[in-house]
Amino acid sequence: MNRTMKAVVKQDRARGAVLKEVPVPTCGAQEVLIKVKATSICGTDVHIYEWDEWSASRVKPPYVFGHEFSGEVVETGSLVKSVKVGDQVSAETHIVCGRCPQCMSGNAHICEKTEIIGVDRDGCFAEYVVLPEENIWQNEKSLPWDEASIQEPMGNAVHTVLAGETAGRTAAIIGCGPIGLMACAVAKAAGAAEVFAIDLNPYRLELAQSQGADYIVNPLENDPVQYIREKTGGRGVDIVCEMSGHPVAMNQGFKMATNGGRISILSLPVRPVEIDITNDIVFKGLTVQGITGRKMFQTWQQTAGLLRSDKMDAASIITHRFPLEDFEKGFDLMLDGKCGKVVLHP
Repeated sequence: MNRTMKAVVKQDRARGAVLKEVPVPTCGAQEVLIKVKATSICGTDVHIYEWDEWSASRVKPPYVFGHEFSGEVVETGSLVKSVKVGDQVSAETHIVCGRCPQCMSGNAHICEKTEIIGVDRDGCFAEYVVLPEENIWQNEKSLPWDEASIQEPMGNAVHTVLAGETAGRTAAIIGCGPIGLMACAVAKAAGAAEVFAIDLNPYRLELAQSQGADYIVNPLENDPVQYIREKTGGRGVDIVCEMSGHPVAMNQGFKMATNGGRISILSLPVRPVEIDITNDIVFKGLTVQGITGRKMFQTWQQTAGLLRSDKMDAASIITHRFPLEDFEKGFDLMLDGKCGKVVLHP
């Protein structure tokens, strides 16, 4: 094997990234080396690429970023037992300690010592990536590489939508980026009675409709709270999945939720958000959930099951594909909002 590889590197503490040759990562005794077949761009990657306030406070260039992928195992460490060369895999990208109270009580997805590949350590925008054996997810050989690469973000959507009862409920998905689009599809697959998709981007609203949204709402054309109340007989929706991170949209989410409903928040607002806790949470008896990552590995099992079913068309969420060398085209599309999921091929 050539001991260097192509990789997209966050080189400097500034906007952008570079394609360069870097060493192939070394496989430790309890680790697995994977040849990346497909890797997709996440909103977190866009934050890092743009070098916003959050990324400037979190990541430490230079390093390889990217954290969503599928690939083939090409080397295993001497102590690895459950994975073998030739396996087709993806990976849980949160590397956890296994010993904190959260890990030891079955809540490893909120481990207090979590490291994320492509954020806190080298990631998968490269020809090869190395990960601990315990993070490996075995894919069925029939699952295409591109679709396998989006299981990690799809898991975010699954975790958010299925964080409470969904079947027969009304749901609003606020923010129709790639994970919001997946949330529309997951909600319908899980039996939601009606799904409202809310976004300012007409392109993505059309995609949301193709993913099963019953109603699409552009706040520039209709007040989302008033529109949803009209469509629900004045009650509001049972479930709000907040994917936008925008303070105005988040406030609207609390106001459109029905009494006794739930709000599941996956988004990461870049500044504090002011919420009317008295009237919009306490008096309404809302359940408010912060959603991070995926339950390890319950959410992966649910995601794989949805991909096996005929209730979701994951391929339709992928709108663009580029060779790794053209990564900038993918980021430009993400920044313009004129795409669903963008997949890169090393």
